[in-house]
Amino acid sequence: MIDAVPLGVVLALCLAAFAAGWVDSVVGGGGVIQLPALLIGLPSSTPVPTVAGTNKLAAIAGTAIASATYVRTVRIRWPVTVLVAVTAYAGSTLGAHLIGYLPRVAFTPIIIVAVAAVGLYTWRKPQLGQRTQLRHVGTPAYWILAGCLGLICGVWDGLVGPGTGIFLVIGFVTLLGYGFLEATTMSKLANLATNAAALVVFGMQGHVLWRLGACMAIANLVGGALGSRMAIVHGNQFIRRVFLVALVAVEAKLAYDLIVSL
Repeated sequence: MIDAVPLGVVLALCLAAFAAGWVDSVVGGGGVIQLPALLIGLPSSTPVPTVAGTNKLAAIAGTAIASATYVRTVRIRWPVTVLVAVTAYAGSTLGAHLIGYLPRVAFTPIIIVAVAAVGLYTWRKPQLGQRTQLRHVGTPAYWILAGCLGLICGVWDGLVGPGTGIFLVIGFVTLLGYGFLEATTMSKLANLATNAAALVVFGMQGHVLWRLGACMAIANLVGGALGSRMAIVHGNQFIRRVFLVALVAVEAKLAYDLIVSL
């Protein structure tokens, strides 16, 4: 057993981590698979911060390998990427500290409506994100939107988790005008920052199952490496399809959580 978790459960969690790494590396949203798997597999007495901390340890490995793969191949704009990553790190640190105080049910309905609206908008505009058409470049609005994107997504990642990568991609595409492949690359780097920030907080608080998380991290890394290579090979259209499927999965998960909490 690893961290007092039966071997069969560990193997099932590693399989979930592999799938999560693949999905997350392509478009984000792997937490929709991995976090629920941990909630099911770990004892019901496991504190929520411990579940979240272990999830972050597993997720950061896949995000790191996907980021490295994308950066080697896709040309990105570093100034805006660094800004989003820095504000995302700050937001995630704040969210991780708040996880024990704020009820998720308080803002889940707003996110459900927002995800549904974005999904419908993306589905009805097939050309959205197929090529980069930057908006607001050279104006303060460009940097303000980028900073707010990182901060808001960072808080969400530290506080809740699932869907952060998707929300980052949504922001880069719809607010700033990047293509899906470029947006996915930049979102990976920002998501790496949010995962690192939350992991530092949870680790310092003792809320990480290190051995279980390490096993899941290896599986997540393999999935992330495979997914990022497939995304680069197949391009924007492939990412758009996975993006829409992932949106449906995030919407279903959030709606289920809301119904259960009521």
